[in-house]
Amino acid sequence: MATPSQATEPPKPEYHRYPFYSPRFWHGMRTGTWAGLLSENRFRVHPTRWPMAVAVSIAGPVNDGLWLFQKLLYGRKLAATELLAPPMFILGHWRSGTTLLHELINKDERLGCPSTFQCFAPHHFLVSEWFFRTFGSWLLPSKRPMDNMQAGWARPQEDEFALMNLGAPSPYRRIAFPNQPAPDMQFLDWDGVAPEQEARWVDSLKQFLTAVTYRSERQLVLKSPTHTGRIGVLSKTFPGAKFIHITRDPRSLFPSTCRLWQGLDQVQAFQIPSGETLEDYVIECMKRMYAGFHRDLDGLSEDQIVHIRYEDLVADPVQTMADIYRSLGLEDFEVVRPQLQEWADSQHREYQTNQHHLSPETEARIKTEWADYFTRYGYL
Repeated sequence: MATPSQATEPPKPEYHRYPFYSPRFWHGMRTGTWAGLLSENRFRVHPTRWPMAVAVSIAGPVNDGLWLFQKLLYGRKLAATELLAPPMFILGHWRSGTTLLHELINKDERLGCPSTFQCFAPHHFLVSEWFFRTFGSWLLPSKRPMDNMQAGWARPQEDEFALMNLGAPSPYRRIAFPNQPAPDMQFLDWDGVAPEQEARWVDSLKQFLTAVTYRSERQLVLKSPTHTGRIGVLSKTFPGAKFIHITRDPRSLFPSTCRLWQGLDQVQAFQIPSGETLEDYVIECMKRMYAGFHRDLDGLSEDQIVHIRYEDLVADPVQTMADIYRSLGLEDFEVVRPQLQEWADSQHREYQTNQHHLSPETEARIKTEWADYFTRYGYL
């Protein structure tokens, strides 16, 4: 299997290319959650982003009404719904290949993944998803702006966006006001999270997964880099949960993650991002999430977690997936092998990774700051 060819990264998204009515993360928030986000950041919305803020403010009452409608229609059914099996969680730093892995696992029809629309509208997708998937596909680009992965309402998505829109504490709230101090950083390593905060967060996650299970009727596979440092609370909340952890050379992770946040801040923020503290933020996030991950790793049994490398996944995706199924004791891999092989023989040949360049000074810095990751995962 040929390794994907390298290409330069796509240009950073320009804000003016995304009209204020285009879907943003915040359009799925209810009025109270949106008002709280504005209040916490002292309404520091840049004038050029006022139209987007107005659009989100209009969406709030709509979400309130649809939430009530879904509650009336499905409240009792959701209360009686249980997860079919403990979820599987894909873990790893941003830009480490978690999205590619999520897409490949989604080819197994026995498993289910939250969709982009479900994560962006967690309050009411049971009554509204059909409309947007049928008539609103034009609202999203065909590919994600930060890489070459396909986009769309039905594609697998990070459940962290659902948690954020449900009002749970989330580091992703930083994207709205990137020039303010980053919020909820303790939720990357779960260090200092109060019991009442944990209970609120767990309740939000269970609420979302229950609704997704009701819709899909499958065991769920979740992917959020933010879950990497949460394996302790996740394994406690979902006994028997399984974890797939993917790593990648930090010399690619760092510049790619910086560009990820630059692109998201440019399109999603209500401020003009200064970028002054971005590199420090990326470094701090990695340190926190892996401090939590390594702290709680020994609490998992060998058949609960498997470690893979991005470099192996792109070199031979079918064999890597076979190794994952075998290590975690999942159902017959041969059932899904044909779909994965078809993808490997066609789309994988066109899949392109991005080329990254680091200055000697930046490389020296991350080798110092992320020394444990370099050593532990063999990227020296």
